[in-house]
Amino acid sequence: MIPPTPAPNRPWLRNNSFLLGLGAAVALAFVFPAPGSRGGVLHPEVLNNVGIALILFLQGLSLAFESVRKGAANWRLHVIVQTFTFVVFPLVGLLLTWLVPSIWTTQPGAISDGFLYLCVLPSTISTSVVFTAVARGNTAGALFNAAFSNLLGVLLTPILVYLLMRTTGQTGSVGPLLLKIAGLTLVPFALGMLLRPHFLAVIEARRAWVTRLSNLVVLFIVYAAFCDSVTQEIWQRHGASLTAATFALVVLLFAGMSALLYGSCRALRLNREDFIAAYFCGVKKTLAMGVPLAVLIFGARADLTLILLPIIFYHLVQLVGNGVLANRWARTGA
Repeated sequence: MIPPTPAPNRPWLRNNSFLLGLGAAVALAFVFPAPGSRGGVLHPEVLNNVGIALILFLQGLSLAFESVRKGAANWRLHVIVQTFTFVVFPLVGLLLTWLVPSIWTTQPGAISDGFLYLCVLPSTISTSVVFTAVARGNTAGALFNAAFSNLLGVLLTPILVYLLMRTTGQTGSVGPLLLKIAGLTLVPFALGMLLRPHFLAVIEARRAWVTRLSNLVVLFIVYAAFCDSVTQEIWQRHGASLTAATFALVVLLFAGMSALLYGSCRALRLNREDFIAAYFCGVKKTLAMGVPLAVLIFGARADLTLILLPIIFYHLVQLVGNGVLANRWARTGA
């Protein structure tokens, strides 16, 4: 009989359950790819759309605008965070689209698109606020900026992808895409906001279950994307070198943007609390919204998994790196 897990390990497993779930979803796709691939028994082309709408509905239902309003007046902080999120990061992503083909000899287009897509995503909400609170920063300012970033990202992310890809020679029609995104994101998000006052007590009492449900949907979308890549033998063709090189560039991107944001906040002489909020909101990118939007923007492409690879790696790197910084700044100050 296997002994029960010691109590000290349970918090670690609980706090890292989503990362462990990502690993399990990827592993499951390699072992059982047929059910989650296009045309499989799970019908991911239908369930993905339902899941995207569900995630955005739950975000609208869960977003506490009464708390967001408390941080709305600090315009200097907001300008810094949103400029880094939707101006500086996309410019860096554009530079990476020129750099990647000189490093990757296989699938340079998919990896380039993946880094460009990563750089135009909005910030996270939950972890940005949590890390800011742990480091004793401006939590209200972090909540406002993270929430505002996600609201902007629903429309700005696909528009930026379209505009920046045109500069790299790729074209497409953005009108039908925006209509589809509006139907699957803005409409359920708005519906969630409208219904929030009526379900406030229920949502607040079951916030953990709302988060788990959203995470399960993201894990299914990741599983389905990897199922397609396995059935099309993408990994057999390109091997481990592509994965390792992508991870290395993700680490460099995170370190470089962290240093740039840190230096910019110091140069602008933000106080300690605002600097912490600006850092944790400005350097983070959302996987929870990034995966569903990627399915809408790139879903017809066979190399969707490679496009998702940078954001999956970035999610891991930002959690580890920012977790270390949050605990350090909580003890010593920023």
